[in-house]
Amino acid sequence: MSDKIKLGISIGDINGIGLEIIIKSVANDVVMNACTPVLYGSSKIVSYHKNIVENVHFSYQNQHSSDRLQRDKVNIVNTWNEDVMISLGKPTEESGKYAILSLEAAVKDLKEGRIDVLVTAPVNKNALKMAGFRYPGHTEYLTHQLGERSLMLMVSDEMKLGVVTGHMPLSEVSQVMTKELVSEKLNILLNSLKCDFGVEKPTVAVLGLNPHAGEEGTMGTEENDIIRPVIIEAKKRGELVMGPFPADGLFGSGQYKKFDGILAMYHDQGLVPFKALSFGHGVNFTAGLDFIRTSPDHGTAYEIAGKNIANPRSMMRAIFNAIDIFRYRESYREYSKDPIKKEPKPSEVEDGTST
Repeated sequence: MSDKIKLGISIGDINGIGLEIIIKSVANDVVMNACTPVLYGSSKIVSYHKNIVENVHFSYQNQHSSDRLQRDKVNIVNTWNEDVMISLGKPTEESGKYAILSLEAAVKDLKEGRIDVLVTAPVNKNALKMAGFRYPGHTEYLTHQLGERSLMLMVSDEMKLGVVTGHMPLSEVSQVMTKELVSEKLNILLNSLKCDFGVEKPTVAVLGLNPHAGEEGTMGTEENDIIRPVIIEAKKRGELVMGPFPADGLFGSGQYKKFDGILAMYHDQGLVPFKALSFGHGVNFTAGLDFIRTSPDHGTAYEIAGKNIANPRSMMRAIFNAIDIFRYRESYREYSKDPIKKEPKPSEVEDGTST
């Protein structure tokens, strides 16, 4: 299976559109030619949702574990065997419980190298909370399980945008912002653009926190005290980092198109313009980890669950982004190796014995 990436998929909320878009995606020949899909869940749950998705040829191979995956099949690793109550269109404790079980099994296999990359289908945070999940979302859980530091990085054809602070109340953002935190997130963004997306010398725009980027301190001091010093330090290292920019001006003027990456200070400051420009074909990538995880840029869409009208475009983008990043990292590691060069002796050059 060395020529095919083993792509794990956690099935997300069983009451949402997750399995619908998964089935529509992996039924695509282009996806099957690019990877070996491994779904973590239950064949009973998958069969239920398969009956909803009409006019799609979809077959799979049941597995008790990921030890013997079928290369050219969709593999379902049965993470549980019990019957499960499906309540389409609403969050329940059960839907949260089985989303967690699927995620935990997939992450375990990712850590052990049984799969190469992970794509996570949408979950509902309320359902996860009802089931006892103690993390704000996927990103925080994956960071705890797979590394110490990460960056929520939204990826589309239009932009690549990271956020300094993720799933937290807006009232807490200014309290947690420090030069160290902004610098950490900026460095992750720069490194990810280089090794995950093949941008040799990335340009990055850093947003301010306050309206008008603080208006020279009249609307807040975070820009002068925290953000600008980080930008200056990055420039001293030779990085092409600019800002801090007012968010409305950067996006409203179209100036964001000039940059390889954008660093926003908080969730909605970045995700509102991102989704306004890219909704339905964007991807959420957890940058900064040794492992690769992507996800569609939308939620469980309970309002259309079970209606067979969900568009799989963002899920397919998440799948292909995970594959592309895996390949980019392989190339970057090869490119970054320091070759051991043996300097020829003068006599060898003179004798023509060295080329």
